[in-house]
Amino acid sequence: MENKTQTWLRTSILAIAAIALILVGCSEPQVTSTTDTAEANTITTGASSLEMSELPQLEGTAIVEMTVKGSPIRIKIDGEKAPITAGNFVDLVARGVYDGLVFHRVIKEPQPFVAQGGDPQSKDPNFPAARLGTGSFIDPDSDRPRYIPLEITPDGADKPIYSQTFKQARVSAPPALRHSKGAIAMARSQMPDSASSQFYFTLADLGFLDGDYAVFGYVAPESMDAVEAIEQGDRIDSAKVIEGLENLKKS
Repeated sequence: MENKTQTWLRTSILAIAAIALILVGCSEPQVTSTTDTAEANTITTGASSLEMSELPQLEGTAIVEMTVKGSPIRIKIDGEKAPITAGNFVDLVARGVYDGLVFHRVIKEPQPFVAQGGDPQSKDPNFPAARLGTGSFIDPDSDRPRYIPLEITPDGADKPIYSQTFKQARVSAPPALRHSKGAIAMARSQMPDSASSQFYFTLADLGFLDGDYAVFGYVAPESMDAVEAIEQGDRIDSAKVIEGLENLKKS
């Protein structure tokens, strides 16, 4: 059994790792966060505004199979509780964006934390490894980065809160989708509405991240061995939508 000192040390280590997740999650765009209302429907990135209705959305669920080192990882994507976050991920999978990308940040010691990947820059084997974690998906239709709002649904709520952490929104309820072991969630910079393509798998229960980052699905229990075997520098062989692609809606 842990004593108080061990518990404090473990919590401190994970808290430091969480700060790093914010800082290196993705490049920091010039984002004006719509934090003055939970009903906001526009995110502003740089000189352009993007209506949330223009972003891909998943109406229902989908199953994604991601293969790493020849091992399949089945992920259930939840568009009921995270329609935009899930829709963005499923759309990127369907486009083949994740094929060949690197897990550039895997933390297992001194405590299991996350396996993070999804930086499009990592497809280039000559791209400096030290700079990975700064890239976003560039939409070929607009030639601009696609960013999505922070989207978290409180447990028991009918709709998500957008562009705010639970602390900012003064929400006391836990999220409907929590950071239990095997969750998949979006990495972002310090700005709430800066997630793009980078994601992470949780390698342990990480409840202290709840309400700050958007979970949008869970790894199937039988696939956790493959997730836990991921090492920093491993590439995604392929990712494909094997069920529920018909639930993806695009404007």
